[in-house]
Amino acid sequence: MKLILASASPRRKELLEQIGLEFEVRTSGAEEFTTASQPGQIGQELSEIKAQAVWDTLTDAEKEDAVVIGADTIVCVRQSADSKQLEQGQEEKFFVLGKPKDEADAARMLHLLSGRVHQVFTGVTILSKEGKKTFYECTDVHVAKLSDQEIADYIATKDPMDKAGAYGIQGIFARHITGIEGDYNNVVGLPVASVYHELKPFLMERKSY
Repeated sequence: MKLILASASPRRKELLEQIGLEFEVRTSGAEEFTTASQPGQIGQELSEIKAQAVWDTLTDAEKEDAVVIGADTIVCVRQSADSKQLEQGQEEKFFVLGKPKDEADAARMLHLLSGRVHQVFTGVTILSKEGKKTFYECTDVHVAKLSDQEIADYIATKDPMDKAGAYGIQGIFARHITGIEGDYNNVVGLPVASVYHELKPFLMERKSY
């Protein structure tokens, strides 16, 4: 089996290396666009675009033994913290946070997350000649109340600028995380336990691991 990670994310690369998988990284630069409205579906669709774009660059011979993994992580926070909205049967609305465009956008996102619980969704697509498997994982993350100075200091580190939601749970921002519910690695960028579970049939069939 030739495993290919369709992502330039150093965090996803580190996570796959951490669980002992051999793979190569390929990216396509494909335009990412989705018509989905729900956070999990957005992540799934974008992961599929990434995986399919790399799959389409493979030769027929490569496709015989290739397994391509695409992933996309988004952060979302409810527009209203009022639980009565759901009790009344109204549609719940979210702010979907990707990577910040600039420092002002990073500050906006961090103010939204401050003192609240938000959700991190990572969509995953696995492509092979046998077909396609796509899914997503969701993790709840609790963030402490942040002062304006704490937000400014964090942005000054430049750490938020390449991360969905403008923070990295595995870095200095960890001091502001008061709890999580779900898969920690999902917040980092890839739910590796779920990914490994989906890859096991390929690993066993080819006796490559």
